[in-house]
Amino acid sequence: MNLNLIKDREELLFLLHEAAEFEHSVMCSYLYAAMTLKSSTDEGVTQEELTAIEGWRKKIRIVALQEMLHLSLVNNLLAAFGSAPHFSRPNFPIPAGRFPPNIQLNLAPFNESTLQHFMLVEKPLEIDIPDGTAFRHLPHYHREVRRDLYSPTPTDYPSQGYLYHAIANGIDFLAESLGKEVLFSGDTQSQVGSAQFPLPGLFAVTDVESAHRAIEEIVIQGEGAPGHNEDSHFSLFQDVLNEYKQFKAARPDFEPARLATVNPMLVDPLNRKEGTHITDPLAMRVVDLGNCLYTLMLHIFAQVFAPHPLPQRMRTELAQAATSIMYALTGVGNISTRLPLKKGGGLIAAGLSFEIPGSIGQLAQNCAAQLLGERANELLALARDIEKTIPLPGIVDILEGASKKLTKLHTDFEEHFALVMANGKQSPMSAPKAAPVATGPTVSADPANFNIAASKDIRIHYDTKRCIHSRNCVLNAPQVFIANVKGPWLHPETTTAENMAQIARDCPSGAITFQRLDGGPPEVAPEVNVLRVRENGPYAVHAQIALEGQEPMFRATLCRCGKSHNKPFCDSTHLEVGFIATGERVVIESDALENRAGELSIDPTHNGPLEFTGNLEICGGTGHTIERVQTARLCRCGGSSNKPFCDNTHAKIGFKSDQ
Repeated sequence: MNLNLIKDREELLFLLHEAAEFEHSVMCSYLYAAMTLKSSTDEGVTQEELTAIEGWRKKIRIVALQEMLHLSLVNNLLAAFGSAPHFSRPNFPIPAGRFPPNIQLNLAPFNESTLQHFMLVEKPLEIDIPDGTAFRHLPHYHREVRRDLYSPTPTDYPSQGYLYHAIANGIDFLAESLGKEVLFSGDTQSQVGSAQFPLPGLFAVTDVESAHRAIEEIVIQGEGAPGHNEDSHFSLFQDVLNEYKQFKAARPDFEPARLATVNPMLVDPLNRKEGTHITDPLAMRVVDLGNCLYTLMLHIFAQVFAPHPLPQRMRTELAQAATSIMYALTGVGNISTRLPLKKGGGLIAAGLSFEIPGSIGQLAQNCAAQLLGERANELLALARDIEKTIPLPGIVDILEGASKKLTKLHTDFEEHFALVMANGKQSPMSAPKAAPVATGPTVSADPANFNIAASKDIRIHYDTKRCIHSRNCVLNAPQVFIANVKGPWLHPETTTAENMAQIARDCPSGAITFQRLDGGPPEVAPEVNVLRVRENGPYAVHAQIALEGQEPMFRATLCRCGKSHNKPFCDSTHLEVGFIATGERVVIESDALENRAGELSIDPTHNGPLEFTGNLEICGGTGHTIERVQTARLCRCGGSSNKPFCDNTHAKIGFKSDQ
C-alpha cells in the first residue's frame, strides 16, 4: 500500500469510513466473546478458574471499550473534515476482503482459536502469526487500488496501523495542498471529548497535530508502539491466551465459556446461509431485544455526534442515555448465551447477533429525543414482558431511566427548538433560558424546632438526617453546638455571624445551613465543582447542586456503600457495616474543563448508580484530581470493581433503592 495514495478529501473520508466500520465490527466480536464467558461455579468451573475468567472478561471489556474510543476518535476526525459521523457497518459474518484482505470477522465464543484470531486482528506489522484454526482461510484477496478512477476504491493494507499511517500521511498532504483551514472545515462543537463521554483519551480534533495524536492513540492501543506493546490490545490478548493454556494444561476438560454458536442470526435477508439461525422462541425474543437495544444505542450515539451544534447539556445527557443502554445490552447479551439456539433445546447456546436493520443516521433535531424516548419506552414494554418468563437483572430499571431522560430532553430542549424555528427569531440550536443561579435554602424560624436557632445577625438550621458527624461544628464552635442537652442546643449568639457562616460552609454534608439577617453575604456556589471520594466513606460534593425533590444546596455527602437508610445521602451506616473502599484512584487523563462551575445535576437512578451532569472535578482522598468530567456514573451499591465508577454490579447483586 502506498502511504501517499490519498489524493483528495473524498478518498480521506472513504478510508475513515472503513476505519470506523472496522473498529465497530471488532468491538462487537470482542463483546460477543466476553458475553459467552461463564459467571458462576455452578457452570462447571472452580472458584480459582472463575477468578481467572473474571479477569479475562475484564480485559476483553477494556479492549472493547477502547475500540469504542477508537470509533469515537475516528468520528471526531470525520467531523473535523466536515463529514457526518459513521456508525453503520456490515452484519456478521463479515467475509475476507471486506476489511483487511486476509481477515474474516465472526461472532465466536471465547476459546483458544478465537483468542488467536483476536491477536491476528491486532498484531503489529512486524509480527507474523497464524489465524485461529476455526477461522476460514481463503486465498489472499487482493484489493487493487484503481488509480485510473476518480472514485475512491478499497485499499489493500497488511495491518490496521498501516491503514492509519496512510490516513495520517494523507492528512499531511491535504493540509499542504488545500490549506489547513480549508481541510479542517468541520465544526468542533459536533465532536465529543472525555468530559461529555467518559472514555479516557477522547478529545476533539482541530488541527494536524491533534489529528496525528488521535491516530497514534488508536495505533498504540491496538498493536503497541515499536519495541513497547505491553499494554496494547495484542499483548492483552496474548496474556489471556497464555493464562488460558495454563489452566487448560492443569485441567484438560476446563471450559471457561458456554458453548455458544458462531454467527447467530435472526434474519438472513440475502439468504447467505452463512450464519446460524436462532429458532428457540425465548432466545429469539431475548436476542431481538438485544439487537433493538444495540440499534437504539447507535441511534443515540449518532445524535450525540450530530453535525448541528447542540446545547452542551443535551449532548451530555444523550451520551448518558447511550452509556446506560450499553450496560443493558451487555446484560441481555450475557443472558442470550444461556439460552438454547434451537427450538427443542440442545447443547449449543444462542448469542447476541448485533444485526443492524439498515443504516444509522441522525434524526430530525426538533424531535430526535422524542423519537428515541418513544423507542426506549417500547423496548421497556418488551423487556417487562420477557421478564415474566426469565429474569432480566437491571434491564427494566435502565430502560425506565433512559426513557425518562430522553422524554425530559424533548421537553427541556426540543419543544423550544420547534417554537423558535416557527417564530424564526433565533437559532433553533440555542438552549432554553438558563435557570437562575441557586442561592441556597431559606431557613424559616420555628420556635418549636430546637434544630433552628437565630441571633440578631444570623439564623442557622441543623438537618439531623444529613449529618455524618464530621464534628467540624462541635470542634470549631463548642459554645454554639452543645450536644446531649434537653431543649435548645444551638446558640449562634455566642459567636459572630461571619464565624457562624464559615462553620456552616465547612460542614461537608450540608447538614448546617444559614441565612444572614445582618445583610451579610449568603452562601454562594463554589468557583470549581468538586466531588471528593472519602476513604472508606461517602462522596463529598461541593457545587451548585440540583437534586430532584430537594431544595437547592451547595454541599452534600452521598452514600456509596449502598446501605444508608437515607439514600441518596450518607447517614454513616458505612461505619456500622465496615465498608472498605479506597478514596484513591489512578489518575485518568482528561482535558481541562472550559467552565469549572455551574449547575451540577445529580440523578440517583432507580436501583442504579448516581448519575452526574455538569462540570465536575472528581478528586481522591488526598486531593489529587482523578478525572474532569461533564458526565459520570458513580457506584452507590458498594460493589463495583471499578470504584468510584459504576460497572453495573448493582444489577448482579440486586441493589435496590427508590431514592
